[in-house]
Amino acid sequence: MFETLDQNISLAINSLNCPVSDQIWIWFSNKLIWIPLYLLIIVLLIHKLGWKKGLICVLAIALCILCVDQVCNLVKNSVQRLRPCNNPDMVERGLHMLAGASKSHPYGFFSAHAANAMAFAVCSAKFLKRGGPMLCLWAVLVGLSRVFVGKHFLGDVLVGFAAGLVFALIFSALTQLLFKTRTAETSLPADRV
Repeated sequence: MFETLDQNISLAINSLNCPVSDQIWIWFSNKLIWIPLYLLIIVLLIHKLGWKKGLICVLAIALCILCVDQVCNLVKNSVQRLRPCNNPDMVERGLHMLAGASKSHPYGFFSAHAANAMAFAVCSAKFLKRGGPMLCLWAVLVGLSRVFVGKHFLGDVLVGFAAGLVFALIFSALTQLLFKTRTAETSLPADRV
């Protein structure tokens, strides 16, 4: 029942297309086009926090994305839910595909694009202490682009958002804890060290 509902909602969202919006969704799905955003966040983190803390935050974001991405791949290979573009029923029902079937990566549950984008957005916003709404809006658009290009069901994207959020909260909390521990250690009197 849930799977049918997810398919129907995803197909309805996917059907809202036109040549202009198709190009926008392809653009949002492209990982490489966002390299300037990633570099901007790195520069802002180092500028705001100093090079040591900034680089630690960059490393934390990278590890967070690496972890959520690997969990995503593990789940995809365990669940083995076909992507809409690889699902003959979805194609027959009129799925609008902006990229062909994904032969090398046939499974789509859950969306790594959505998880990685949300993890990046939330970690960055937590460390910068600003920009959260804009970064999260960007992550949501990246995730939704995957439905529009025909690579994911909406459920794949929503679970990806949740996974990215959980990993981001864990990694940002651990990083903040590291900073507090280091600050507490350096502020102890010399005779107590």
